Amino acid sequence: MLRFLFICLFFLSFASLKAQLSYNSIEGRDTLNFQTTADTIPRKWQLTDKQKINTILVSGSALYVGSLVTLYDLWYKDYPQSKFHFFNDNNEWFQMDKIAHATNSYYMGSLGYNTLSWIGLKENKAIWYGGFLGSFYLTVIEVLDGFSAGWGASPGDLAANLSGSLLFSGQQALWGKQNILLKHSFMPTSYAQYRPNLLGENNLQSIIKDYNGITCWMSLNLKTFFEDNDKFPDWICLSIGQSGDGIIGAVTNPSVYNGQTMPVFERQRQFYLSADIDLTRLPIKSKYFKTFAKAFSFIKIPFPALEYNKTDKFRFHPVYF
Repeated sequence: MLRFLFICLFFLSFASLKAQLSYNSIEGRDTLNFQTTADTIPRKWQLTDKQKINTILVSGSALYVGSLVTLYDLWYKDYPQSKFHFFNDNNEWFQMDKIAHATNSYYMGSLGYNTLSWIGLKENKAIWYGGFLGSFYLTVIEVLDGFSAGWGASPGDLAANLSGSLLFSGQQALWGKQNILLKHSFMPTSYAQYRPNLLGENNLQSIIKDYNGITCWMSLNLKTFFEDNDKFPDWICLSIGQSGDGIIGAVTNPSVYNGQTMPVFERQRQFYLSADIDLTRLPIKSKYFKTFAKAFSFIKIPFPALEYNKTDKFRFHPVYF
């Protein structure tokens, strides 16, 4: 969890930096806009491309180095070190952790691309340099894992990080927009009580640790299939999700934990088909809403959903999040 929190901290800090640099005063009102154009900003508030580059390089580098140094100090320093080695964990958690890695890499790539575009870098370079920010940052963490005796660099994690970056950059290069979005949702479950150190001691921890309550989604923008129909909304998505059930161990469930006999749970995957909304494409002109939409675009919007699992086969949920 600690490592995930530092990834979030780096991501949010960098996004906050970019937001602050775009904060400006227009006609006596304060506005916050990630994509502010020069012709709407009074000249005294405008930054040159060189100033933008210098600010992002210095501040971004400080955040990057600082987050890794702090992460090493709090997470890795007190554990035994070893020669660099790999550890294959591809059979754990029904690969939900790998999908989460791809999602993190995808959204860090989105942040990298928008930041490099904002400072004036050419489109092609912004796509491939910025789009691979997630792979670069998360790969450094895998290297740290590789030198830790208790863990190891995961080939599956590295592949997932790369796939998230490729998904973002590939779409941006091909279409100039994101027609396939990776998203996340969570519903509390009762499983965390059996292994709270592993699945979360509260709902806030369980949001990133309990794969029984987490659902990972891939939302496909349906406008892709109706490009010639001007009346078809460009914010409606078809979403496919995966979750797990009965998981209180990475590969198998323990029969005894902390001296207590564990209930027997059937481990199984759950697949979902649902609708979704791309908040960033809603025809709402408010700059505050657009900023909100960008910040929370990774969250799946609640909708009815059709579930399939090997035990119940098909189940319908009037509202699923």
